[in-house]
Amino acid sequence: MYVDESGDVGVNNSPTRYFILSAIVIHELRWKQTLESLVEFRKFLRDTKGLKLREEIHCTELINKPGKLIRIKRNDRLDIIKKCIDWLNLQPDLNVFSVVIDKNNRNDDIFELAWNTLIMRFENTISNKNFRGPSNTDDRGMILSDNTEGTKLRRLVRKMRHYNTIPNKTEIYNSGYRNIKINSVIENPVLRDSQYSFLHQMNDVLAYCIKQKYQSNTYMKKKGGDKFYKRLDNVTVKMVTSKNNYGIVEI
Repeated sequence: MYVDESGDVGVNNSPTRYFILSAIVIHELRWKQTLESLVEFRKFLRDTKGLKLREEIHCTELINKPGKLIRIKRNDRLDIIKKCIDWLNLQPDLNVFSVVIDKNNRNDDIFELAWNTLIMRFENTISNKNFRGPSNTDDRGMILSDNTEGTKLRRLVRKMRHYNTIPNKTEIYNSGYRNIKINSVIENPVLRDSQYSFLHQMNDVLAYCIKQKYQSNTYMKKKGGDKFYKRLDNVTVKMVTSKNNYGIVEI
């Protein structure tokens, strides 16, 4: 599971209302062919848009602070984002889902809440064999995160293997908690620099487009970018939530 974030976890004087974690999940048996497809796609962007393979796709800068990418027209930079979403949606064995936390009137640990929710969805979907693509008799999963808050994330995952209290569903139980330890997620999270990971750059696109649904900037809304996430219907893991059909767990 490749993970990227959008927004920050602050609840006081934060510039963002939402904190978002977006995940791209690939089975190890399809990792190589997915990467090969992505490399060919990046070559296509190089040949048609002038985006070099060594240049990182980072959507916030791509739209508003392009730096040296100013040489690419803004409409083409927007089209790069759209084409990235469409590439994700065309992958036969790829899965995406997200966690979105509205930080308004909250005083709990946003980081822990978001990551615990994401990891439990990852754990349960592996256990129930609900991810698209191949599966082994007894699958396990690893987390590959963008390089941020590594120590805190590592401690959380280690804790969840031993003690992980989850509130009971009110429609089944009156109250109380259960200790649901993770079993399918192995190892400590692996931290990656997105500069050197094409897949994490695609995850940045995913997180950015999910953000536009909730807190769109003027340009993206004007160009319809606030609806790009709807183009992911083929690959969204819809069973992670019953509240929508977009694979977005809203808290």
